[in-house]
Amino acid sequence: MTPFSLSRFAAIALKEFVQMRRDRLTFAMIVGIPILQLVLFGYAINADPKALPTAIVDHDRTTLSRSLGAAIANTGYFSVVARPDGDVAGDALLARGGVQFVVSIPPGFERNVQRGERPTVNVAADASDPAATGNAIAALNSLGASALRHDLVGPLARLAPGEPPFAIGIQRRYNAEGITQYNIVPGLLGVILQMTMVMMTAFAVTRERERGTFENLLATPATPIEVMTGKIVPYIAVGFAQAAIILVAARALFDVPMLGSLVLLLGAMTLYIAALLALGFTISTVARSQLQAMQMTFFFFLPSLLLSGFMFPFRGMPGWAQAVGEIFPLTHFLRIVRGVLLKGNGWSEASPHLWPIAAFLGAVALIALLRYRRTLD
Repeated sequence: MTPFSLSRFAAIALKEFVQMRRDRLTFAMIVGIPILQLVLFGYAINADPKALPTAIVDHDRTTLSRSLGAAIANTGYFSVVARPDGDVAGDALLARGGVQFVVSIPPGFERNVQRGERPTVNVAADASDPAATGNAIAALNSLGASALRHDLVGPLARLAPGEPPFAIGIQRRYNAEGITQYNIVPGLLGVILQMTMVMMTAFAVTRERERGTFENLLATPATPIEVMTGKIVPYIAVGFAQAAIILVAARALFDVPMLGSLVLLLGAMTLYIAALLALGFTISTVARSQLQAMQMTFFFFLPSLLLSGFMFPFRGMPGWAQAVGEIFPLTHFLRIVRGVLLKGNGWSEASPHLWPIAAFLGAVALIALLRYRRTLD
C-alpha cells in the first residue's frame, strides 16, 4: 500500500464535493453568506448618515427664519419632516424617536439679526447614538457663516463680514458627553438575548431527533401548542437571568443610567424573549440536525445585527434596508431599551415598538405550529 495515492485522494475529494452539493444548506452558506455580506456592507451600511429627520419650531415665521430652515435642509444632513407648534411638541417628538433633531428658531430672530444682536438658535439632538449625530452637528456648527449670505444684502450687507449673524446652541440630549458605552451596552442586552434564546430553542426539537427521543415525544398526548410552550417557558427564566446580569453590570461597570420604568422594560423584555424563543422553535421544526439549526440561525443573526441599528446608525441606511430592518424584533427592542434607560420613556413612547414584536411573535408561532402539525402527521 503506497503512503499516498492520488486516486484514493481524488475519490475522497470527489465524494466530499458530491456531499457538499447534496447538502443544500451548506451550499447556501458557501454562496449566500458572501453575497449577503457584500450587499449589506456595500449598499446598506453607511457610517455618515444624512437626511436625518428634523423638526423645526419656527417661533419667528419671517423671511430670515425660513431662509435658515432652508439652509439647514440644504446641508444634506437634515430632512425637515415636522414643524411643531411649540418646543414641548418638539421635545415629545425627540423623546419618542420621531426625529433626530429639533431646531428652535427664537421669536424676534429677524429683528435681532438686523440689529446685530446675534440671536441663538437652539438645536436639540438625540445623542443616544453618538455616531448618528456627530457629522450632522459639525455641519450645523459651520452653518452660521453661510446660511443667510443671500439675505444679507442692501442695508443688511454690513452684517455679512465678520462673525456669523446668529449663534447655534447645541443641546445633546440623553448622552451629553457622547459616551459610546451608553449606546452599546443597552444594545448588548438585545443582542445577547437574541443569540442565546434563538440558539437554545433552535436545538430543542433537533436534539430530540438526534438522541432518538423524538418518537417518545410524538407518542405522548401532548398537542403542538403544549409542546411549544413547554419547551419555551423554561428558557424565559434563563433569559431574565441573563438580563439581570447585563443590567447590573451596565450600572456597576459602565454607569449606564436607568431613567425609565423597570416594569416597562421587563414587560418589553418578556415579549421580546418570547418572540426569539418562538423563532428558535420554528427553526428547530425545519432543521434536521443541530448543525443545520446553527446554520439557519446564522442566516438570521447576520442581517439582524447589521440592519437593526446596533452596529451602524439605522437612519444612515437606504430606505429598502430600513424597511427590512423594521422586520427584526431586535430593531424595536433596541429602541425600547435605549429609550427606557437613557430617555426615561414610558408606555406611550414604547407602544409603537411593542406591537411589531408582538406581530413577529404571532407570525413565527403560527408557522411553528403548522410545521409541527405536519411532523405529527
